[in-house]
Amino acid sequence: MPVRDIYHNQVKNALIKDGWTITNDPLRLKWGSKDMYVDLGAEKLLIAEKNQQKIAVEIKTFTSVSEINALENALGQYLLYRSVIRKTESERKLYLAIPSIVYIDIFQESLGQLIKEDYQLNLLIFDINSEEIVQWIPEITIAK
Repeated sequence: MPVRDIYHNQVKNALIKDGWTITNDPLRLKWGSKDMYVDLGAEKLLIAEKNQQKIAVEIKTFTSVSEINALENALGQYLLYRSVIRKTESERKLYLAIPSIVYIDIFQESLGQLIKEDYQLNLLIFDINSEEIVQWIPEITIAK
């Protein structure tokens, strides 16, 4: 089993506060003989459509000494998981969960904007202290 990120519980609590049900902690992916673990799997009932939206959430804190190295690692892991999810659980959408300060420091800068656009990253931005989701990118459109 993978080691949990330092903000694992904060993201889990933020999702629950936002009306999500945690279904997997962690979410196991398998491709060929390789096992991978996304930090969380969750779903939310869409009342108007009477079906559920499913997500996978990979949590990254960017606590490495090098922001660039942390970005490289997060991007590589995100793209790997996204490829496997598209083939194995196509109804599930992958999000990269990052603290709001990381979003400001990295993803509002030109390099972060370039990466976000080129790789069409789905971001879940959370507040560490309040354990709340600050923003979904792209905006998630479901009834609460």
